[in-house]
Amino acid sequence: MIKGNIVEYIEQQKIISAVILQENKGKLKLLNENNREVSFSEKRLSHISSVCLDTTLTRDSIVIRLKQLTQNRIKLSETINIEELWEILHEESDDIDISTMTLFCFDPPLTSDHEAAVIRAFFKDRLYFKFNNMIFAPYSSEQVETKKKQVKESQKKDLLIQKGADWINEVLNNKNGSCTQVDQKIIDILKSYYLFNNDSNSSQTAKSIIKKSVLNSPEQLFNIFVKSEIWDQNENIDLLALQIPTVFSESVYEQEKKLLDTKINFLDDPLRKDLTAVPLITIDGQSTLDFDDALSLENTETGYTLGIHIIDVDAYIKSNDPIDLAARDRASSIYMPDDKLPMIPPNLSEDLCSLKQGEIRPGISTIIKMSRFFEIQEYDIVPSIIKVHQQMSYTEANLLNGKNDPITSLYKIATLLREKRLKAGAIQITLPEVNVWLEENQEIGYSKIDRENPSRMLVSEMMIFANSLMAEFLANHDMPAVFRSQAQPKQRLFKGIETSLILNFLQRKQLSRAIIGTDPEAHAGLGVKAYATATSPIRRYHDLLTQRQIKAIFGYDKAYTKAELEEILQSISLAVANAGRVQWSRKRFWIIKYLEGKKGTAYEAMILDCYRDHYNVLIKEFMFEAKLPPSGVKLKPGDIIQVTIQHADARRDQLSLFFA
Repeated sequence: MIKGNIVEYIEQQKIISAVILQENKGKLKLLNENNREVSFSEKRLSHISSVCLDTTLTRDSIVIRLKQLTQNRIKLSETINIEELWEILHEESDDIDISTMTLFCFDPPLTSDHEAAVIRAFFKDRLYFKFNNMIFAPYSSEQVETKKKQVKESQKKDLLIQKGADWINEVLNNKNGSCTQVDQKIIDILKSYYLFNNDSNSSQTAKSIIKKSVLNSPEQLFNIFVKSEIWDQNENIDLLALQIPTVFSESVYEQEKKLLDTKINFLDDPLRKDLTAVPLITIDGQSTLDFDDALSLENTETGYTLGIHIIDVDAYIKSNDPIDLAARDRASSIYMPDDKLPMIPPNLSEDLCSLKQGEIRPGISTIIKMSRFFEIQEYDIVPSIIKVHQQMSYTEANLLNGKNDPITSLYKIATLLREKRLKAGAIQITLPEVNVWLEENQEIGYSKIDRENPSRMLVSEMMIFANSLMAEFLANHDMPAVFRSQAQPKQRLFKGIETSLILNFLQRKQLSRAIIGTDPEAHAGLGVKAYATATSPIRRYHDLLTQRQIKAIFGYDKAYTKAELEEILQSISLAVANAGRVQWSRKRFWIIKYLEGKKGTAYEAMILDCYRDHYNVLIKEFMFEAKLPPSGVKLKPGDIIQVTIQHADARRDQLSLFFA
């Protein structure tokens, strides 16, 4: 190679013509057709022409000649029909060099321009020949077909990317979003990338769409979806990201219809005890629609008969039927301020499988014989037929406490049960709970609930009592079930009932993690020898599993083996965790949403933890934990301070506070 040689090289998928200005041991200084001087290695050249340009000409003259040369070579390359050449040559096994291929493409006399034109043509259309180091090798028919499909897919993808970018730009440029119908596939790709980022299977395509659009970051996609009315401003992103099912399948609704159309006479069941004459009551929240437990208390000659009755969901929903499998996928009902996702369809959870007043239902009843001083004498667990005589709210039950039975006596029993648990070492965390909801006008409502008020304590103790007795019953029959256990706390900070907020928070930190297993073990936090989850079969799949194990003891259906139960528990563990996570995050979202309109408002807060760069505080009004930047004042856990809302953004999960 010498000074003045015309050469070509590839840059950004384009062939560029240039002239050598200087050569030194394979290192070249070139002037290209774009009037740029570049340094290049001889090994990276795609073509070297024997033709030279006069480098003494002016720079502009050289560039003009290079451009003319390029245009001539492009025109020559456009006369080459590569597909026709492949049809003639693809059955040949020998490689073809550049000189021979140029002869196939052009009639003599041949020049460097013809050679360069061949290279340009084959570089542009790489469908039929493999081209490397000036050697051409035709692909087989099978390879060509595969490459054609790849090209088609690539073109289809490029079109999709362009359409996606155009749609985004149109949404941003129009006041009311885009009026253009966009391919649902594009929406799904962008949604998936927003929700899962690089874990999305289509992340690369989504990135290409965003890059081609006017967006600066993926975060802006949320506003695109809101503006185009695909998502709401308050869209439940966690629900989407965790891929929690929100609708039931057609097969579930078909099975539901069969159940609703089939009338079962449970009185014909010889294993069931008819308790329909026993006056049952339910005590639940004001807005509760799914009732899975009821209580009864009867006077006897020697004392009382206490009944804790649970709806027999398994009487309707059988293991591995479509509804059961859907319930297993969900693992739990999810209650949120703005929505409710039932574990089983509402026509069952709020009707057929619910203890509605005046309706005969199958049940699992725990019957406890007590003395007139409420001492436990014996108990029995039986399949039953039950009917609720009265449904009341927690508020109504509180008003009746101390005024009439059975509420007054039930409260006394609950108090004694709690005292017994506390003496056995139970740790009673007495933190208030905040309920958040949306009114019909979309106003955010909230209330702080004392979980220690009489009726809530009553129901809580009765359910703990029933679950512990059912656990004992299962253990006595060597039946595996869903048992919950808990080791002793790392440290005990108090005994009995403690009303101090900070002590309750500190004690909660000291609790050992609760364990779900198939063997009965002690639950230190509740102060019981064994504890099963069985009292909420409408709402928790764990409880439905245990209910089936209890029924198997009576011979209804075959029990799950220990291995089968463990496999099911493992399979639903993620769904259980996700249900808890989305309930927590959605409640947090709406509290922060409420605080968006409270900028500058002061609230009482308590210091929970002290760190080098921040305090962890509890806004008492909402029982909401948040970070607070340090001030010049030295604070310790338990200190009460005033904080002011500086900034709140629910969608970004941001809440900024400062000292009032």
